[in-house]
Amino acid sequence: MKILLLEDDLILNEIIEEFLVSLKYEVTTVFDGLKASEAIYDEHFDLLILDVNVPNINGFEFLKNLRDNYITTPAIFITSLNSVEDIEEGFNVGADDYLKKPFELKELELRINNIKRLLHLEDDELVISPNIKFNTKLNFIDYDTIKTKLPLKEAQILKYLLTNTNKCVSQDELSSNIWNYEGAPTSSTIRTYIKNIRKVIGEEYIETIKGVGYRFNKK
Repeated sequence: MKILLLEDDLILNEIIEEFLVSLKYEVTTVFDGLKASEAIYDEHFDLLILDVNVPNINGFEFLKNLRDNYITTPAIFITSLNSVEDIEEGFNVGADDYLKKPFELKELELRINNIKRLLHLEDDELVISPNIKFNTKLNFIDYDTIKTKLPLKEAQILKYLLTNTNKCVSQDELSSNIWNYEGAPTSSTIRTYIKNIRKVIGEEYIETIKGVGYRFNKK
């Protein structure tokens, strides 16, 4: 699991990084919002840990920019801003959790584990139906014991739709989260990937919402 840490306090940045590395996470650290903006388009991250009062682009603005561009990578704010208004703003711009400084590192670990549990971030197997399972590590579908290997992009699309079950996902959202640092795909390319996934798991699971996007309907 890869984490982007935005924290401008050098000592705290190092402490958190060492702690996360000890938990076997891969960590990229940045000290200002501009560097964070560059990093998010250069690499793929599974989780963002963000201070708010950082140079150039503050944490609230940084996350709002991501959400406005359909990037839904889960985010935890770690900040000394602790008024109700600050917390409200944090969630309004798209945070998944909000941790007030000072905090125990163990609490940060618990918050991360909760997000992983809710969003299935490290699940090796996702259940589509009682007889269809998706191994997200090996990218194969096990359908009544018949295994079908999915190409990488199709596997990434299926995982994203599965982790957003019953939510309408636009093509822009898929593009931003799966091709976030590559050239954006055309609509016809995404349609082809969806068509190929349906051939493996069945037509009924991925619904096309005309003019909007796609929705995975869990049975």
